Amino acid sequence: MDSRPPNLLLLLLLTSLLHFDTAQCATGESSYIIDAVGLTILPNKTVESGTPVTIRCQVKVSHTNIPNLTHAFQLKRNDVVIHSSTTIEDSVVYELNPARAADSGSYDCRVTVKDKSRASSIQKLDVIGLQTPILYLNKTTFYEGDDFIATCGAPEEKGSLMFRFFQRFGNKKPENMKQLAPTGNSSETTLVLRHAGNYSLYCDYVIHLVSGTSHSDHSNEIQVEVEGVQISPSMNVLPSANVTEGDVMEVVCKVNTSQEKVEVFLTKNSKVLKKARVSLNHRFIAEDSGKLVCKAERGNVQKETYKEITVQELFSKPRLTLEPVDLFVGDHFKLTCSVSVYFPERIRNDTMQFSIYKDNNRLTTSQTFINISHPDRNGNYTCRAQTTSLTHNIVKESQTLVVKAKIPVSKPVLSVVGGTLVLGKSFQLLCHSDNGTLPITYTLFYSDKSKVFMVVSNPGEQAIFNSSAILERSELNKFICHAKNGQNRPPAVGSVQQLLHSINIIEPVSRPELTIVPSMGEVSEGQDATLTCSVNKGTPPIIFTWYHTEMKGALDLQTSKTLEGSYFIQNVRGEHKGGYYCVSTNLANETKQSYTVMIRVKMAGWKKGLIAVLCILLILALFLVIAIKTRFLQFKRKTAKKLSVKSASTKVERLSLTQAEVNEAANVTPGMIGKSVWSEHVSGSESDDQNSVTATEPQYKEVKTRQADPNGAPVETGTDTVYSEVRNSKQGVPEQADGQGSVEYAQLNHDTDHHGDHGEHTDHSVQDDHIDVIDNSVDTNTADHGE
Repeated sequence: MDSRPPNLLLLLLLTSLLHFDTAQCATGESSYIIDAVGLTILPNKTVESGTPVTIRCQVKVSHTNIPNLTHAFQLKRNDVVIHSSTTIEDSVVYELNPARAADSGSYDCRVTVKDKSRASSIQKLDVIGLQTPILYLNKTTFYEGDDFIATCGAPEEKGSLMFRFFQRFGNKKPENMKQLAPTGNSSETTLVLRHAGNYSLYCDYVIHLVSGTSHSDHSNEIQVEVEGVQISPSMNVLPSANVTEGDVMEVVCKVNTSQEKVEVFLTKNSKVLKKARVSLNHRFIAEDSGKLVCKAERGNVQKETYKEITVQELFSKPRLTLEPVDLFVGDHFKLTCSVSVYFPERIRNDTMQFSIYKDNNRLTTSQTFINISHPDRNGNYTCRAQTTSLTHNIVKESQTLVVKAKIPVSKPVLSVVGGTLVLGKSFQLLCHSDNGTLPITYTLFYSDKSKVFMVVSNPGEQAIFNSSAILERSELNKFICHAKNGQNRPPAVGSVQQLLHSINIIEPVSRPELTIVPSMGEVSEGQDATLTCSVNKGTPPIIFTWYHTEMKGALDLQTSKTLEGSYFIQNVRGEHKGGYYCVSTNLANETKQSYTVMIRVKMAGWKKGLIAVLCILLILALFLVIAIKTRFLQFKRKTAKKLSVKSASTKVERLSLTQAEVNEAANVTPGMIGKSVWSEHVSGSESDDQNSVTATEPQYKEVKTRQADPNGAPVETGTDTVYSEVRNSKQGVPEQADGQGSVEYAQLNHDTDHHGDHGEHTDHSVQDDHIDVIDNSVDTNTADHGE
């Protein structure tokens, strides 16, 4: 089989894949990466000044065949950009030709490709050495004091250089003449050599680098010879240095020199009298002593000479005086202009002329001026004295005299500082006059015994006096204030009387007194009580406050315009008892407390009446119970007596009863016994009496019986028990049932038996009661029988 078709198929397949990859790369996004950025310094990182240096920055970028890929280079020194460029090349070169000290520093390079950026490592360049500066002078001939221009430069250096200029005089050490601010590589300045002699001049510079400060070598030295300037002046004073006022004086001042541009000045007391070249001649009239100075100047060089002259005055400087010195508005005043003549042989008083001026306006040509003081006449006054000497007129003026008439102090007014005075407390008094020229002396008197003064010199000051406490309002009348602003004038007198009506005088409250109405100390329940708190003195309004000793906080607070206040308690109850007190105060801020008052609460009258009625009712009830009980006991005894009489009347019949009947009777119920015994012998009245008592629940008592011997033998005690019904009445008195009679009858028969009962074991207390009743009944019935 032929293998060519398969090879052809394989070739077509590889071509398709290659075309697919190429198309995919063409249509997909481009890819790139900055592999590295390098910085190189050639020939070395440390070089001598003036050596050419090449700095190369190179970048390596990997990408997907991106055409014309650009690189943005940025070269920095000490983090300051010194070169920037954008190129498709992979490197840039920056040359320093030649390299100087200012080129020293740290270099780095940053490359930006599209949106990616990368920096190189930092490389340090150190350039060693500085160029030696060169000094230039604008002239070569010098005179002392001449100024000249010096230039110092290092044309091959870079950066800001600070130049310094030095001088060496003779064999002395160099001195710094001037130091300039940092500029470029050259500086120019003006220098002066002030003394004659030989000088050596040179300069250097300083450069400030990141690594530190570097100093250059000094420049070339220039030798300079400075010639001295012969301009010392000479001065001659005629007729002499000691003259008399009015004499004519002549001064000659000159300089012997061949140099040009020399000027001469004559001065006196810092005032230039005359100026000329080389020499001068000045004539003047002597007026006063002083110092004459002759000064020669050439350029910056000055030389001088001087002489002191003494001038004796013909007459003194006039003096203007005021009388009186302490001048007030409305007073007459006198101004006098006076002089002292020292050489009467040369001048007479009658030849002198005087003038008095006010604010430079002449008032009079007299030696005196008299007028009445007024604010309009206040001002600056001077006087002038003029005389004619042998040669000329002499005029002298006095010093300025300020005339200002004082305004008399007005009547002072005393007032209390703050407008409020609290009796019993210290206070301050203000003494003030509305009118009066300062200074004013204020004096405070109290009762002509003590005084204190104060001087007010400046506007706005006040005379405030501290005073001790007073107790009465009338004591204010004892304060007197004097105001005085002139030594020869009487003081103005003021008191506090005119302000008494406007001063707020507060009297502290006295100790309050607490009273209780209607009765002091005791109040009945249900009544209304009034607690009145009052003071004897105190300025209203007064604040009264009531307190209970056993309660926290105030009961009430009341502001009163009178000397008392009231607190009301309505419907007094038991909890209102206890101690009460009140507190009073006013604007004096002194709090006073009353004594404590006790309140006792009495029981109400109707309660007392109710208790009395209850007690009476209780006593009456007690008496009634006693009476009823006593009545019942009497009724019981009476009933018992009647029963005993009836039992005795049937004794004969009952004696015929046999023992069997007795036993039978003892065995039957109490009700049956009653019917068998008492129903036949009790009369109707007795039955009615017994029926009148309402029976209650029956009670039973055990009664022992004795059995009779049928043969006449002694009766033996039996054990048979007979229950007797006992009923209680409404009154609480036990009532015997009808069966009681049979028992008593049986006992009666046994008691009448002559055989004693020595073997009984029954209840003697019950038995004895019955025996007593029966014995009484027997005696009564026996009497009845006999009758």
